[in-house]
Order: sequence, then structure tokens, then C-alpha cells
Amino acid sequence: MLVTLIWGSTWIVITGQLGVVPPSWSVTYRFAVAAIAMFAFAIIRRERLWLEPGAMAFAVALGVAQFTFNFNFVYRAEQHITSGLVAVLFALLIVPNTLLGRAFLKTPLEGRFLAGAGIAIIGVGLMILHEYRAAALDAGEVLLGTMLTLAGVMSASTANVMQGTRIARAQSMVVMIAWAMLFGALADGSYAWITTGPPTIEPTATYIGGVLYLGVIASAVTFPLYFNIIRAVGPGQAAWSSVLIPIIAMGFSTAFEGYRWATLSIAGGIVALIGLVIAVAKRPERPSVSGNMVSVPVDPES
Repeated sequence: MLVTLIWGSTWIVITGQLGVVPPSWSVTYRFAVAAIAMFAFAIIRRERLWLEPGAMAFAVALGVAQFTFNFNFVYRAEQHITSGLVAVLFALLIVPNTLLGRAFLKTPLEGRFLAGAGIAIIGVGLMILHEYRAAALDAGEVLLGTMLTLAGVMSASTANVMQGTRIARAQSMVVMIAWAMLFGALADGSYAWITTGPPTIEPTATYIGGVLYLGVIASAVTFPLYFNIIRAVGPGQAAWSSVLIPIIAMGFSTAFEGYRWATLSIAGGIVALIGLVIAVAKRPERPSVSGNMVSVPVDPES
């Protein structure tokens, strides 16, 4: 709930990061702050900060996939399409997470999960259709923004599946993410400098407050929680948060931006929630019954 609520609020905050400062520098500042916060947390926990060479190389790959490619694609997508449409498109994360989790982690797939996911995708499709109609954007802008968002989705999915691997599970979550955020910030800064020039900053409370919120609350707090969820239930199940996030994002937009719900968006949200309930609800366990007797496992030493 905490991860979903926080990430549902970030889409509005990200829009305040676009404008004066190039998106790549905004991403750099976010994860530089996040890395500092994560290392500080690791020091408070008295964890060993250094990783073995193999784990360090893994942290580089994780950082580039999650904190460089993913967020650079997302920030740029919001320059072409609305944050609402980007948020809704990101709900499709459940598709590659499920397929890649099955392919590389052998995550089991139940019929109930697949049925629920299919229903949820229909709901997401309805929300995408509404956002597209409401935005009234140029077709070329919509296509470019959509492609950038889907590239971000694939980058995030790759990082999600990496968190379920043995090498990731063998490391301290806090230390691994701290290094990944540091490497991601370094890659972000290098790319930003090459493509846009030296660092620039917008010295306003809105911009700086947004960087701190996104770096500390929306990154240093949420990513350890989310990656632990991936380790516990797999990337496909964890990605259900991405289905709820656009609904929450629309709620924040209603409160702060005057967003108006339409029939398609309401219907899409309801259908997506129905799919979620179907997918994650567990069947009640029933004891095996033979005649009038209930079969109960017996400990032979009792």
C-alpha cells in the first residue's frame, strides 16, 4: 500500500521537474539524492558497504536498467504525452514482468492469475483510450511518447526480474540498491552532460522540493520495499502495483489538477480492480474429507 500510494503521487511531481532543467539532469539529481540516502541508511544499519566484484557488476547493470534507462525514457515521454497517459501505459508492466519472470525465474503461472491479468489489461486499455481522447494530442507526439514509455516499461521489467535472481537474493537489499542508485546517477549525469551540457538547476522551492521528495520518499523508501516484494512473490505478482498506480495518480490529479473522470476512465478503473481481485485472491483451503471423517496429518512422534 505504501509503495503504491507514493508512486501514485510521483506523476504529478515529475511534471514539476520538466521545463527549465533538462530531464536527464533531473533524473541525475533524483538518484544522487537517493544514493546518498541509501548509503546513510546502510551505515545506520552497520552493514558492510563493499560488494564482491560479481555483485558490483550486477549492481552496475541493475542501476543502468532501473535508474538510467527506465527514468530517462519516462521523463522524456512526459514531454510528449500527458503524465496520466504515461502512468496508465506503465500499468502494462505486468505483461513483461509475468513473461520474463516465467522465462528466467521459472515463476509458476496459475489460470486465476492469467485470467485476472487479462481482465485488468482490458481495464487499462479503456483508461488509455480515455487519456488519448482527452489529451487531443498530435498523432506523432502520441506515438513517440508511447514508444518512450514502453521502452521505460521494458527497462523497468528487466530490472525487476534481475531482483529475483540468486545473485540479487544473496546480497543485502539496502547495499545493493545504494550502489545501483549511485551507478545509475553516474550514468545519468554522464549522459546529461554529453547531450545537454553542464549541470543546470532551477532554484525554486517547487523544483528542489520535488527532487528531494522523488529522491528520498519515492526512491530510497520505496525501491527497497518493492524489490523485497519481488523477492517474496515474483515480478509478475509485484507488478500489480503498476495497475493500481494510475488509478491513484488520477485521484491525486482530481484533487490537485481538477482532473475529471469520464465513463471510460471509471469503467477502466473498475475493470482493472476486478482483474486484480481475481488474480491475487487465494482459494480457501479446504481439509480433505473421507465420509464423515476429516483427514488430519499426524506426526508419528506425537
